[in-house]
Amino acid sequence: MLVDPSVLAAGRRHSVGRRWDGTVLAVGHTAADECRVEQWEDVLAVAAGNVHSARNTGKSHTVGLRSDGTVLATGWNGDGQCDVAGWRGVAAVAAGWRRTLGLLGNGRVLAAGRNSEGQCDVQSWREVVALSCGDWHSVGVRSDGSALAVGNDRRRQCAVEGWRDLAAIAAGYVHTVGLRADGRAVATGDRTTGACEVDAWEEVVVLDAGSHHTVGVTASGRALATGDNSHGQCDVGDWRDIIAVAAGSTHTLGLRADGTVVSTGNNADRQCAVDAWSGVRLP
Repeated sequence: MLVDPSVLAAGRRHSVGRRWDGTVLAVGHTAADECRVEQWEDVLAVAAGNVHSARNTGKSHTVGLRSDGTVLATGWNGDGQCDVAGWRGVAAVAAGWRRTLGLLGNGRVLAAGRNSEGQCDVQSWREVVALSCGDWHSVGVRSDGSALAVGNDRRRQCAVEGWRDLAAIAAGYVHTVGLRADGRAVATGDRTTGACEVDAWEEVVVLDAGSHHTVGVTASGRALATGDNSHGQCDVGDWRDIIAVAAGSTHTLGLRADGTVVSTGNNADRQCAVDAWSGVRLP
């Protein structure tokens, strides 16, 4: 499978990181206990529920994938998005607004949480190797490099049926970006913020989508960003030796090769207070 465990995650108001020893770090808003991860152990990957910034958004949840294929969750559970205790055989996890997705080792997908826009209608998906959650839509990559999408499509954020040769995919508020095997990026959805302006990107090895911005990493460890920069979330031009990125609603995280983490953007809830983190590494 092409699954690449995510060791960094950025939500609306919090940030999460998976350390080399399987423990988890979290900072930021914790009104719904989304940062209560101090007892987690043996974690391979993390995910954070993200949602666009608005007065009626903020509470979130955090998900952790353990090495035995079980899943942990903490935080806001108003729509059952944390009801994952019974999941088994999971190879990857993704978290969006009010929902959680789990990718099974056989390429099928589990879902928990809000489905008002059809974003959890993934039962028919097969041979999936990568997943991502936007606010109201869910996307995936099949083993043949084609893309899948369900949920709200009002800005054509689900118009991925023609995409081919994909290695990864990421969903934002109302846009979707895909990473092709040749290191080029494709995008669909709302273009008013510039989050879809990735046509010129080359040699990209990792990407992620925030609410209104997109970030990527090149093979040389340089960070790229495009889209809304009202909080400085795209100010990554001087980042170097980056191996992974995570885009939240209005902030961005970058993982250096030495296991330290850099951040930029909105820090109103101390979601960028990651300077002291170390040992954040792939399993």
